[in-house]
Amino acid sequence: MTVDQVATNITFHAGSVDGSERARLLAQKGVTIWFTGLSASGKSTIACALEQHLLHLKKFSYRLDGDNVRFGLNKDLGFDEKSRNENIRRIGEVSKLFADAACICCTAFISPYRADRAVARDLHEKAGLGFIEVFVDAPLSVVEQRDPKGLYKKARAGEIKDFTGISAPYEAPESPEIHIKTDECDVAEAVRRITTYLSEKGFI
Repeated sequence: MTVDQVATNITFHAGSVDGSERARLLAQKGVTIWFTGLSASGKSTIACALEQHLLHLKKFSYRLDGDNVRFGLNKDLGFDEKSRNENIRRIGEVSKLFADAACICCTAFISPYRADRAVARDLHEKAGLGFIEVFVDAPLSVVEQRDPKGLYKKARAGEIKDFTGISAPYEAPESPEIHIKTDECDVAEAVRRITTYLSEKGFI
């Protein structure tokens, strides 16, 4: 999905500070860690733990998820397919800005469509920024059993329309950088794996 530029009376003006200068100052490289998976798979839990762990390592990190995006920037969007597309497009653009600021940006969103995630990756790669897709994987039976907000129960009862995994599709990543099965791996191990990957790839 592409969105055409509407405003025509604008000209891009680059700032005086580039990404390499920020990276040298902060001793890290900007990257977006894109957590994707079903509701209740553990995306936000791992992203929160990772953000805190990186902070303790004195690394600049920030988390984007439904709680701080859907109540503000994207409060005008619903959950139909078009709105989901736009939700992920905006998150891709915002996370790119964070990565450009040499931040380790952790985004935790279901982001059910491969094409939308590919657009977010392409945005980063064209800008020379890192993008790490983390598939937070758990069987439907497991996430339904967890169901901390009672959403699956409501979806099964027909009270929630277009609910991913029940009445709307989820397209699992085909080749994520990191694949975490949360019915087999605890949060601490997930954070360790991601941190190791960041170190091995030279982001921290």
